[in-house]
Amino acid sequence: MANETMSNQEFEKLLADSYTYKINIADVVKGVVVKKEKDGYLVDIGAKTEAFLPNREISNFPDKDADEVIKLWDEKEFYIIKDEEDDEVAVLSLKKVSCAQAWQKLADMKANNENCMAKVLSSVKGGLIAEIEGLRGFIPSSQLRTGTPSDMQAGQEIEVKILEADPKRNKLILSQRQVYTQQREMVADEIISRLAVDQIVEGEVVRIADFGAFVDIEGIDGLLPISEISWERIKHPSDVIQLGQKIEVKIIKIDEDLKRISLSLKRMGANPWDEIVDKFKEGDIIKGTINKITSFGAFINIFPGVEALLPSSEIADGQVNLNSMFNLGDEIEVLIKKFTPQEHRIGLSMKDIQK
Repeated sequence: MANETMSNQEFEKLLADSYTYKINIADVVKGVVVKKEKDGYLVDIGAKTEAFLPNREISNFPDKDADEVIKLWDEKEFYIIKDEEDDEVAVLSLKKVSCAQAWQKLADMKANNENCMAKVLSSVKGGLIAEIEGLRGFIPSSQLRTGTPSDMQAGQEIEVKILEADPKRNKLILSQRQVYTQQREMVADEIISRLAVDQIVEGEVVRIADFGAFVDIEGIDGLLPISEISWERIKHPSDVIQLGQKIEVKIIKIDEDLKRISLSLKRMGANPWDEIVDKFKEGDIIKGTINKITSFGAFINIFPGVEALLPSSEIADGQVNLNSMFNLGDEIEVLIKKFTPQEHRIGLSMKDIQK
């Protein structure tokens, strides 16, 4: 009878041996949420003891409450971040599984050239931080439609394409501009067929650069060069126009092959070169304002939107130092020596006034 009696030690050994389920760090296992605790949840994953899911490991989305993501008796897949050791329970992560699934989803979308929605989180140097599927991505300024990160508001949702999705380097690069490029290509032919040179259209300024601005015309962006913004000399397009501003412009060129249109704002008004034909003539002595000083002379504003050149050789005999003689904004008296407004050229002289 003694041999038939099982000792406590033998019973415990048989019980331990009955658990053939072994978990390891980095395994993904299925489990059922069985209890809510202060700092997390207990999950039955079929091991010796229930595993623990900390609140911090529930969601990729910091603005979501745990109750929105997980509930009692939910069956989900979990990532093992710590296995069972002695009296310590296994520790799980739900967000690592979600993270892996999110990376895979984005990789599939990139492969299929699909668009997706991203939520703007913040503006940083060189671009924007945005969120997709709980992952943080970067949109370089060059990949924004406006090129200006400060135009975006936190919480704003924008449509983007995925340029790079690399989970190993935790690198997610997005593009808003490529979405507009794709949309533009889809509608460009139809829109351009309805436009004509010299046509006046209304558009919205969507991007400003040193060389000019881009204006949205019925869904496609037209280029407004800085030279076509104003008849007067300006340092930067933002001196005259602002992002988001609605303006009327004239179409000056259409390239149907490249699907590009060029615009002019200054040609919406009268051409000042036409206006001066009867106002000035060669030999007139007039007053003008210095707009620009160069090594070969100075540009003088003699009428709103009209600049004339005062060469260094026409200031005085011999060498002259224009920067020591003049300042920008100075008003000076000059003589019109050559007057060809039809060619947009006027030559001035100071020294001939003395003759």
